[in-house]
Amino acid sequence: MSVIDKLATSLDTKSDVPNKVLAKELIEKNDNSGINTIIDNLKNKNKSIQSDCVKVLYEIGYIKPDLISGYVNIFVKLLKNRNNRLVWGGMIALSTIANLKAEEIFRQIDEIKYAIENGSVITVDAGIKTVSRVAASADKYNKALFPYLIKQLKACRPKSVAQYSESIFVVVTEKNKKQFVEALQERKDILNQSQLKRIDKLLKALENA
Repeated sequence: MSVIDKLATSLDTKSDVPNKVLAKELIEKNDNSGINTIIDNLKNKNKSIQSDCVKVLYEIGYIKPDLISGYVNIFVKLLKNRNNRLVWGGMIALSTIANLKAEEIFRQIDEIKYAIENGSVITVDAGIKTVSRVAASADKYNKALFPYLIKQLKACRPKSVAQYSESIFVVVTEKNKKQFVEALQERKDILNQSQLKRIDKLLKALENA
């Protein structure tokens, strides 16, 4: 049975479980050939197979990102795909490998920003994670990307403030901590109790650092 035969669509089920099982199987076997087949089928004529394939890829990225780290350019190209499932799936995949491929992703940061500014909620959430992890990997990326991240934090919908803050937290240093804290303080008035607890946890962590 080929890896494509093991996808949820091939098994005629709407459940994502087969895709997660396949991802774990590919990880356990370090099956680069199987992963290449999954990559190739991101262009399959069947959009459901495309969607299953990107799901498998980012599930691999969650557990063993180095297995998909060689496909940065392919994931970036997905950000302009007409299939929105591939757009946000591609961004999630990028977020899982951003620590490993920061330099390569930074070279294409304009494409990442474009997707954030024009994408769905899932695309944006994963995009903020991607940019944050790239920024956290080196001082030069931190300096270049921190202002952009703060801008997004100040402008995002209230529901996203806590999540963005948690993603951006890895970028905070002694040099930029004040800006981060000020951005959070500016937005606290519009947050509910649950969101405030998440923000306060970050602020306390900074105080104790």
